[in-house]
Amino acid sequence: MNPLVKLAFIAGAGAVAAGCGAQAQTAALPAGTQTNAIRPRTAGYTVLHSFGIGSNDARVPEASLLRVGKLMYGTTDAGGPQNAGAVFTITPSGDQTVIHSFGEKGDGVHCYAPLIDVNGILYGTTSLGGANNSGTVFSIAPSGSEKVIYSFGATGDGKYPFAGLLEVDGTLYGTTTQGGEHGVGTVFSLTSSGAEKVLHSFGAVGDGARPKAALIDVKGLLYGTTSVGGDRDSGVVYAITTSGQESVIHRFGAKNDGSQPVTGLINVKGTLYGTTVNGGAYDKGTVFAIRGFGIESVLHSFAGRDDGSYPEGGLLNFKGTLYGTTIYDGGLGGCLSHRCGTIFSLTTSGDETILHSFAGPPKDGAYPEGALINFKGTLYGTTANGGYYDYGTVFAIAP
Repeated sequence: MNPLVKLAFIAGAGAVAAGCGAQAQTAALPAGTQTNAIRPRTAGYTVLHSFGIGSNDARVPEASLLRVGKLMYGTTDAGGPQNAGAVFTITPSGDQTVIHSFGEKGDGVHCYAPLIDVNGILYGTTSLGGANNSGTVFSIAPSGSEKVIYSFGATGDGKYPFAGLLEVDGTLYGTTTQGGEHGVGTVFSLTSSGAEKVLHSFGAVGDGARPKAALIDVKGLLYGTTSVGGDRDSGVVYAITTSGQESVIHRFGAKNDGSQPVTGLINVKGTLYGTTVNGGAYDKGTVFAIRGFGIESVLHSFAGRDDGSYPEGGLLNFKGTLYGTTIYDGGLGGCLSHRCGTIFSLTTSGDETILHSFAGPPKDGAYPEGALINFKGTLYGTTANGGYYDYGTVFAIAP
């Protein structure tokens, strides 16, 4: 093992997640109803906003929110005049405003990733668009003034970034799902002026491939996951230095282990926690922990039905308890062949509680794909579908 990995399991923080594409159908708004403060079924749970209220509204939010001051900022895969995605703000009471719509010539298209805040300027990625239609890194001021910093897709470069960014000492770090030397993804660095460098190309024997998750920083060493690759093509956890020296610390896919991590990690007192969308005892996903120098254990195997399945949204540490979402199953039904997902809590010893089962349109969200955030003791998140128009929601829940 890379000796630098042995320095990494020291307390730090950070988690990012991102989701995958979703299709939506319109649903009529019942006469006389409001889009704010809907309270379906679960005490302490509120739908703050249903997307799609107008032809230019944001639609299909698939990423976690970002708190900046008194507002939360988010991104969407669709909506806006070009139906290419948007950046929006929302207050804790549910007042939502679109501040940028993607899709003009040279701009990015389809934003699956959350934003980060670096000294008052927000940064993010789009999976398509830009000069080569291979995705972009962009900056946006809180007022909505947006600029493409970098367009992916040059020869040997990464393509199609799916995850958000990480800032370390003034440099941005991220991943792409394709491109690089082997065509199956990269880790890159980028200055705020647009100077990009591929630090690592995935795809060597035993290495990971197609990273869909952002990185976290633990004392200067970066950690991430890949959705496939490794010995069983079930994904890996890896560490990488800021200069590009990479080491795989866990390969998924053994019996009852998780498979296919698509979200990032969080660090709680020196232990890394994450989710896989498949694998586990029921092949419906897991929550796992990595302690020591790569010693992995499954904390919870999702069972479907009243329990959730397919945890795509990543985890949040709130007062020593892990909180997350699943995009399928749950106890309310109402979402065609799949139930609409759950919000769950999990102790670090593996005791799980379902806090909410999504009921779907017209009053509730469906299919949460982003991580939760903490805003003054209330947890906030998004669903990619559901709400009055079936174009997604922002919700709040008291933990």
